Amino acid sequence: MALQLNLLHEEITEQRQRQRDPLKLGIYALVAFGTLLFLWYGWNAYQTIQTRNQLREVEAEWNKVEPKVTAAQKRATELRKIIDSTKLLDGIIDNRFYWAPFLAQLAGCVSPEIQIISLDGNAASDGNSVTVGLEGLSAATEPRAAAEQFRQTLTEELGKKYRNAKVEFRNLEDLDTVVNLAGVPTSTARFVVNVSFETKAPAPDSEKVTATQPEAQK
Repeated sequence: MALQLNLLHEEITEQRQRQRDPLKLGIYALVAFGTLLFLWYGWNAYQTIQTRNQLREVEAEWNKVEPKVTAAQKRATELRKIIDSTKLLDGIIDNRFYWAPFLAQLAGCVSPEIQIISLDGNAASDGNSVTVGLEGLSAATEPRAAAEQFRQTLTEELGKKYRNAKVEFRNLEDLDTVVNLAGVPTSTARFVVNVSFETKAPAPDSEKVTATQPEAQK
């Protein structure tokens, strides 16, 4: 059996110990961990740069579009104001009371025995309620009867178009003045009537019948 002598035993042992030195292993581990951190930081920095570039592009696009958007918003606000004003004016026009149809009805009720001296009318701001004061003269064999006939005729005609039409005498008096009507001396009377009505259309006949049925049952 051959005998082998290892003269480098001590050096080999020292080398192996140096290779297994915990400090070096720790340094290697730190270097590896630091490398990973550097790579991770570099990746995050790259993503941050990309995000900033995208943000700059978006801001540049917004700076181009912003004046148009601001102008469009101002225009939209102006159009809304115009629309609101138009709706208000439309409401005023729709609710406005027109005197011409009323005067046409009044003229149709004036017989040759009646003469209107003055007219004073007032319409509510909402246009739903109207009051009129009429002063006139009647000349007939029975001037009071002629004035009453005028009142009834005007009440009937207004009731066909307006709701709650009322024509009431405020004053009715005979005058000493005698006028010639078709060459015949005729007595006269002076009258003042109050007219009031609502501009809404009168209720249909079916509603009137329904409204009078409970009274009939009583």
